[in-house]
Amino acid sequence: MDIKKTIEELAEKIMKDDSLQAQFKKEPVKALEKLLGVDLPDDVLEKLVKGVQAKISVDKVSDAVGALKKLF
Repeated sequence: MDIKKTIEELAEKIMKDDSLQAQFKKEPVKALEKLLGVDLPDDVLEKLVKGVQAKISVDKVSDAVGALKKLF
């Protein structure tokens, strides 16, 4: 399993679906299990949750900076 690629794919799927975003905010582990369709050990899921949260945060900041650049 390529963790970096998996994190990017999960973050993309979550950002495109409002109901998944809501579930990920409330129950990130369950949301990832649903997306992956497999039962992984908790330590692996926690690492994926942290990675996806970081990726989503970076993408949101990047989008905001891009929007600000367009203003100027």
